[in-house]
Amino acid sequence: MSAENPPVGPDRSKTGNTVADPALRAVCPGAPGRLLVCATPIGNLEDVTLRVLQALRDADVIACEDTRRTRVLLDRHGIQAARLVSLHEHNEHARAGELTARVRAGGTVALVSDAGTPLISDPGYVLVQLCIQEGLPVQVLPGPSAVPVALVASGLPVARWCFVGFLPRKRGQRERLLADAAETLVAFESPKRLSATLEMLALLDPQRPVAVCRELTKLHEEVSRGSAAELAKRYRERPAKGEVVLVVGAARSASSRGREHGE
Repeated sequence: MSAENPPVGPDRSKTGNTVADPALRAVCPGAPGRLLVCATPIGNLEDVTLRVLQALRDADVIACEDTRRTRVLLDRHGIQAARLVSLHEHNEHARAGELTARVRAGGTVALVSDAGTPLISDPGYVLVQLCIQEGLPVQVLPGPSAVPVALVASGLPVARWCFVGFLPRKRGQRERLLADAAETLVAFESPKRLSATLEMLALLDPQRPVAVCRELTKLHEEVSRGSAAELAKRYRERPAKGEVVLVVGAARSASSRGREHGE
């Protein structure tokens, strides 16, 4: 191919990544830009990839769940961002169109949430969908997520598991979800509701294995493992604080519980 007709697309000549380090922007004038979905630390600010840091340096705009939280990460790593805009649950629909237009015009937009991987119980779905619908490049730069960290730390089976986001607020829905879980279940839970959820688990099956993973990667990280009854008692006496990921073992069938008790 001649010099007058350079290839359109990422340069793969120097790295095995989808995008070479110098090429986080569009390759040729007039081409669309790209949306970079960037995973950021869930606590410890050192838990960020070199590739994400480069993306944040090079982006024309960083779309943040909270610009103040993102500014802390940028300052920690000495990054002078071109522009920060908010994108959260209350303005996502309005802001997504504006950011998609910027990508369409050739700009590079980096999407981050306050912590972890965007879209995983965080904003960003509308923006990603709009870019995909328009055929614009969307790349996900992998990195931290509280879900696999808690799953591995729990010590519970990992061959098959289910992430359900935040547990339902309504008691009946929450009870059905927990009672019917056929595999290890991972969920976010409010520290204010944790004790009630553990009490519910203990009523369903006091011996059900559970892990409460609190403040993961932060200074006061704590992983408490035990039966539902044990942890219900613990958090009844000492309510939890901070961010909580709950990991629950698969539910045993009613028949197996009955046989165990000689019924």
